[in-house]
Amino acid sequence: MSQRQKMNGYAMLAIVAWALSYPLTRMVNGQFSAASIGFFRCMIAAIILLLIGKKEKIQPMRKEHILLFALGGFVGFSGYLILFNTGMDSVLSSTASVIIATAPILTAIAAIKIYGEKINGIGWLSIGIAFFGVAVLLLWENGLSINKGAIWIGLAAIFFSVYNLMNRELGLRGFSATEIVTYCMVFGAVELLPFAPSALQEAAASSLSDMLPVLGLAIFPSATAYLSWSKAMGYAQKTSDVTNFLFLTPLVTTIFGFFMMREVPNWGTVIGGVMIICALILFQKKGKVSEPAE
Repeated sequence: MSQRQKMNGYAMLAIVAWALSYPLTRMVNGQFSAASIGFFRCMIAAIILLLIGKKEKIQPMRKEHILLFALGGFVGFSGYLILFNTGMDSVLSSTASVIIATAPILTAIAAIKIYGEKINGIGWLSIGIAFFGVAVLLLWENGLSINKGAIWIGLAAIFFSVYNLMNRELGLRGFSATEIVTYCMVFGAVELLPFAPSALQEAAASSLSDMLPVLGLAIFPSATAYLSWSKAMGYAQKTSDVTNFLFLTPLVTTIFGFFMMREVPNWGTVIGGVMIICALILFQKKGKVSEPAE
């Protein structure tokens, strides 16, 4: 299996796991606060990742990189999850997913400035087509509602874009995918420790059925998705090779919405979904990022 095939496989696994976060978060919102959901997601996922890291014999964190990992934990986990969970209180899963789908554009623009990455014309065209497909998917029946929650989700998208760049930077400094996501997740959990007392009180007042979606959020969108995403980044030549997969999230989210919440997709979902997939294929085949000039 080639590195590109491995990258594609890990990226798709991450997208499927992340798509679960939208319906699962809506299930637990109202039962747990935004900070409590973030705490449980980070703490449980950190324990899982530390166990995986022990098996893979990850290298210890070096002192000079503590601040980088702390920032990665904030923009990728603790801060991101509080913004995301707060926004999901008043935004539909489909609306949130399209806002988060803007992250590849934000990341690509930032990577041009920071790493000198360049995207060819077909690459930018495919990104535009994909984003237009996302808009078609959500605007077909005027389903996109911009409110205060959308602003929180927009800030979360910015945070995730910064996390992608942090992931790339830590990788260039010699850390493996497992090391990056594990240490960032641990810092995210530590940063959310002030919310532990209230989170535990909410958990004590909840039933087992209430806690199961929280456990699912920790295992799939947190541990599985972020580990797979970091591995995909490790195989990628350029960050945008991987971040472009985020355009698939609204489509996968809609599918999960149908099976988990009996939401019936409309023709906008079908047409927009086809546009997204075609744009992704075009980017992968013809829109490859060129090497930065020396």
